[in-house]
Amino acid sequence: MKFGIAGNPEKTELPLVVVRLIRRFKADGTPFVFHDNLASVLKKKLGRKILSNSSFVSDKKLAASCDMIISLGGDGTILRVARLVASRGTPILGVNLGKLGFLAEVSVEELDNCLTEVAQKKYALEERMMLEATLKKDKMAFTALNEIVVDKAGSSRVMDIETFVNNEYLATFTGDGVIVSTPTGSTGYALANGGPIVVPSNKAVVISPICPHTLTIRPVLVPDSCVVTLRISSAPDKIHVTADGQEGKLLSPPVEVVIRKAGYTTRLVKRHGNSYYELLRRKLHWGKDIRMRSED
Repeated sequence: MKFGIAGNPEKTELPLVVVRLIRRFKADGTPFVFHDNLASVLKKKLGRKILSNSSFVSDKKLAASCDMIISLGGDGTILRVARLVASRGTPILGVNLGKLGFLAEVSVEELDNCLTEVAQKKYALEERMMLEATLKKDKMAFTALNEIVVDKAGSSRVMDIETFVNNEYLATFTGDGVIVSTPTGSTGYALANGGPIVVPSNKAVVISPICPHTLTIRPVLVPDSCVVTLRISSAPDKIHVTADGQEGKLLSPPVEVVIRKAGYTTRLVKRHGNSYYELLRRKLHWGKDIRMRSED
């Protein structure tokens, strides 16, 4: 198996983890390549000797250059990598160098054992739904693993968003915007906005108005086969459309955004025995009094 190594170059732990990976892979005779966004930081921090015979590949070549991607960083890094490689079905193993980390499967301390399990094919692949958003007027498209957000930019005033499901009128949301999220994204921005946690195996899309000016408005779950259309006829300023909080476009009204399930999924590497419910308890500190110090 050939590995690709991608990551967030701003993470201070990254060079040390890369050294561990290089030494292990060279000792095992395991081929690997680096995403070229790591080139400058690795050459500066590690020097040419340890990077000798290492290859760096571009965004477009990353997915085709390896059998599995090791993503070093937090969930944001995995979201970025997913948009690069998901269309080719390349599996992603997330190593958490961040804080919360719902998507990153292993800690740095667990990495060696996990790589041994991967070499022995003792792992599972979990398919995660992605979304595709099409901007009709601008003839552009974005993909997202977490969410597509349509919100206002440059003004504190609200706007009206006409929302349709399979061309059937749902409601006009007056507020700051709308989040359309996958089950994976339900623990991201949508959760911070008061939305429900949706277990990833559910085939659903969550429509969450942002700060609606009607107290009766609540998030709505629709089947993942549905097409969600958001229309904004007018707005006090520009309209911001973003995918996973990382790629986006500023638009002038009128704007129509059509959101549907993408034709491919993100494939996440999962260790046997890991439970999503245990993950929720651990990451959200459920079942214990967080007011108490750990030593108590």
